[in-house]
Amino acid sequence: MNKLNSVLLVDDDEATNFISTLVIKRAGLAEELLTARNGKEAIELIRSRGSGAADARLPELILLDINMPVMDGFGFLRAFNELDFPGKKAVVIAVLTTSLNPRDEKQVREAGVQDFLNKPLTGKMLEELLDRHFN
Repeated sequence: MNKLNSVLLVDDDEATNFISTLVIKRAGLAEELLTARNGKEAIELIRSRGSGAADARLPELILLDINMPVMDGFGFLRAFNELDFPGKKAVVIAVLTTSLNPRDEKQVREAGVQDFLNKPLTGKMLEELLDRHFN
């Protein structure tokens, strides 16, 4: 498995972030693991890393929750789609949620999300996600 430069977890739940962090670190997946507690924090983090156009350091993989305070996953997706950074189209966004609502899945897929996963993240889920998008 190739190591990614950067992965971003966007979730307000500390337990979920703890589990996801363990799974990602055990897999040796990323050089850098970033976290944001809501969509607004995530957009601000991405803007700060992508501001120098030529040297944009966007995460290669974003694991995104839907239900969060301040800015939810849908708000994040709208804001992310408005960003204009080189390499943005190469960023893989996977929703990691407890939602089983088919409307949620339809809405995130229409926003360009490549994967819709149910929490908690497991090593097998991560491996399958990487096989689909990075191998």
